[in-house]
Amino acid sequence: MADVISLNKARKVLQRKAAKEQAAENRIRFGQSKSEREKLQKEAARVQQEFAGKEIDGKTRDD
Repeated sequence: MADVISLNKARKVLQRKAAKEQAAENRIRFGQSKSEREKLQKEAARVQQEFAGKEIDGKTRDD
């Protein structure tokens, strides 16, 4: 016979897991110094420029 589980406990375990994942993401996202954020923004802009320069007639391969 199968084990009996409380659905409330199972739901709370899932909520805690989701909250921990969200907290980890927020630590990465908001736990940076100003210089680190600026460095990441500059890198993202550089990558965007690089890809924009590789377009052919204003279209990407997906078009």
